[in-house]
Amino acid sequence: MAIRVVVQEEPFDFGAEAEGFAAGRTDMGAVVTFTGVVRDVSGTLATMEIEHYPGMTQKALEKIATEAEARWDLGEVLVIHRYGRMGPGERIMMVATASKHRGHAFEAAEYLMDYLKSRAPFWKKESGAEGTSWVTAKDEDEDALSRW
Repeated sequence: MAIRVVVQEEPFDFGAEAEGFAAGRTDMGAVVTFTGVVRDVSGTLATMEIEHYPGMTQKALEKIATEAEARWDLGEVLVIHRYGRMGPGERIMMVATASKHRGHAFEAAEYLMDYLKSRAPFWKKESGAEGTSWVTAKDEDEDALSRW
């Protein structure tokens, strides 16, 4: 089992990460990837700034990835999450899971995404034509955790 967690400011190359993930793992029958991007729902977003505490964030993401590995039969797990200033359409994060069976890969990826959205120690601030505001937790994101 290989777990790789990366917290970085610079953009990542999704194609290269996806291509390299689980490369050569002929024992894995399923690879699931997900990429989150900055969205501009109102049409007025200029930037999103993501802040974090480096040591705390790395440990929290590693814990979430280790919990996924313990719950599902996974061969590999990848979590990449960016911080800093980003514009609409830029990639924020990526999750990838590999398993012998697709059900395990899909469920583990969803679990990771739900926990990253609601429990990872990141703080998001949006700036645009309407000013600057911190992003608050949404009830539907919290509700998604109840299935785990």
